[in-house]
Amino acid sequence: MLKIGLVGCGQIARLHVQRTLADGRAKIVALCDPLPEAMARLNTEFDLAAATYEAPQALLRHAELDAVILCTPTQQHFEQVQLAQARGLAVLCEKPLADSRERIVQLVSHCQTGPLLSVAYQRRYSSPFRTLRREIQSGRWGAVKSITLTSMERWQPTIGGTWRDDPSFNPGGFLGDAGSHKIDMLFYLTGLEPQEVFAYSETRGSHVEIASTVVGRLSGGVALSMTFLGDAQHFREDYHIHCAEADLLIRDQTVWIARNNMVKPLLPLEPDGDPNAAFHDMLLLGSENTAPAACALPVWDLTQGILKSARTRSVVNLP
Repeated sequence: MLKIGLVGCGQIARLHVQRTLADGRAKIVALCDPLPEAMARLNTEFDLAAATYEAPQALLRHAELDAVILCTPTQQHFEQVQLAQARGLAVLCEKPLADSRERIVQLVSHCQTGPLLSVAYQRRYSSPFRTLRREIQSGRWGAVKSITLTSMERWQPTIGGTWRDDPSFNPGGFLGDAGSHKIDMLFYLTGLEPQEVFAYSETRGSHVEIASTVVGRLSGGVALSMTFLGDAQHFREDYHIHCAEADLLIRDQTVWIARNNMVKPLLPLEPDGDPNAAFHDMLLLGSENTAPAACALPVWDLTQGILKSARTRSVVNLP
């Protein structure tokens, strides 16, 4: 049984606890959060009986662990990943991986010889996205020609008074937080890289970006169009990957294929999964790291390009 330490006991931590318990091959033995009531809430709700620490240094110094899960604000990730890896512990880190390109590059470099580091990009394990990736990577529908993405949810009403409404903690707002999963999918699905972008963003009364409209180009001249609405009245994600021989779509978590003016479900589906079960597979079975640290780089580059373009009202060329 793997022994896991959980650093950060907020909303997303609850999901990690649920997934860990459902998998059954690991146990949350230690919790860390500056708010004792947050740790007590998780211990009580899930009957964890985990030791509690108010600082990561104390958890790493005293707890007997195989790995840690980081569910803290972005600007804390770099130091906490380093602390855990210095003790030889594998890390599953929430996105975004770090708060600068230089720090991401440093973590990527260290992973070549250091302990396992995986990013909790949950859509990389989700059945619809794994199925879509299989079809795109197979080449049977020809080259990708354009991508259209729409992402919307009632995100803005939930962030007031939290770190997500503070640009020093959450640069990019809805785009940088919830939107990072969607941006990661561009590269996971297609293997393409960002090249240039033009964007317009609005804070709409918050301290961080709430709505962003983006056009751009990926490697191979693939056209890109994205809309992010963090103040919508409902949750919806649409992906439209236009290939030479077919349109491949995800709408309402269902995978579709369109050809000759006909749209039908795309089958068979790949198995569903989640980052925690996959993390356990990596540690116990030596399975492939589906979301290595390096996957954070193109997400960072495109996100920062979008923010810079929105500020300068100009086309931004990307690394």
